[in-house]
Amino acid sequence: MKILITGFAGFIGFHAAREFLRRGWEVVGIDNFNDYYSVKLKRDRAAVLEALPGFSARELDICDLEGLRGAFAAEKPDVVLNLAAQPGVRYCIDHPFVYQKTNIEGFLNVLECCRHAAKVPKLVFASSSSVYGGNKKMPFEESDKVDTPISLYAATKKANELMAHTYSHLYGMQTIGLRLFTVYGAWYRPDMALSLFADAMLHGRPIKVFNNGDMLRDFTYVDDIVDGIVRVVESNALPAYDIFNIGNHRSEKLLDVINVLANSLGVEPKMEMLPMQAGDVYATYASIEKLNKAVGYEPKTTIREGIPVFAKWYREYHGL
Repeated sequence: MKILITGFAGFIGFHAAREFLRRGWEVVGIDNFNDYYSVKLKRDRAAVLEALPGFSARELDICDLEGLRGAFAAEKPDVVLNLAAQPGVRYCIDHPFVYQKTNIEGFLNVLECCRHAAKVPKLVFASSSSVYGGNKKMPFEESDKVDTPISLYAATKKANELMAHTYSHLYGMQTIGLRLFTVYGAWYRPDMALSLFADAMLHGRPIKVFNNGDMLRDFTYVDDIVDGIVRVVESNALPAYDIFNIGNHRSEKLLDVINVLANSLGVEPKMEMLPMQAGDVYATYASIEKLNKAVGYEPKTTIREGIPVFAKWYREYHGL
C-alpha cells in the first residue's frame, strides 16, 4: 500500500511517515519547507526519513495545483494523509491571507486531485480542536455545535470539514477528519508552548504564562496521535465521511505541565503572568469515545511519561 503524506516534514507528518514506513507501507512525502518556523528542523526531519527504505519525497506546495496533479498522477496513492496547513492560532491575527491560501485553497486542491485520480484514494485530513471555539461543555464531543470559531485558523479547519463532506457527498470519496488536540513530543515545533517554555527555562528567562496560568489543555503525546491516525487509515469499517476527536482524554492544568517540564529539564522556572491572548481558549478536553468505538483508539502516555522524552530530545537536539 502507498500513502501520500502532505506536510511530511512537519512535526506530526514526520512521526506518521516514520510509523507507516515501519509498518511496511510505501510513503511519498510532499512539503514546501516554508519558513513559518525553522527550515533546518524540517530538513533534519526529512533527512531521517530519506535514509529509510520505502520513502520518497517531492518538494511541492499544495497550492501548486498543476504540480500536485502531477504528483498524484505519478504516484497513484491508495491513501492521502493531508497534514499540510498553515498552523497557529495567534499568527493568523496578523497574517490572515496565508490561512486562506494554504488551508482553504490548498485543501481544495487536495480534494480535487483525489476526486480526479484514476484510482480515488481514501483521504484522511487534520482538523483541529480549535473548531470548538469557546465551548464551555467538557469534554468536547463531535456532536457539539461548532459554529462559533474564535480564530481564523479555527474557521479554516471548520471549512475543511465542510468541504470534505461536500466532496464525499457529491463524488463518493471517503474523507475522514481528525480533530487534533495539543500534540507534543520529540522533534516538536519551536513555536509551540513546550518548546518556548524549554528555551526560556534553559536560558534563564521568564516564561510567558497566559491567563495567569489558569488554562487547561488536552496534551496528547505524538505516538498516541500517530497510533490513532494509523488505525483510521488502515480501517475498512469507517463510513464515507466522518469526523473524530483524537486527543488524550485528560485535561491538564497548564501550571502542572510547566512543573513537569521544569523537573524534566532540572531547572527552576521563572514565570511572567499575562492576560489571555486574543483568539485563545480557556480549555480543551477531548471525548475520544467515538474514535475508541470505531477503531479501538486508546492513548496510553501521560504527561509525566511523555514530557521527559520531549525534554531529553530538546536538550540533545539543541546541544543544551
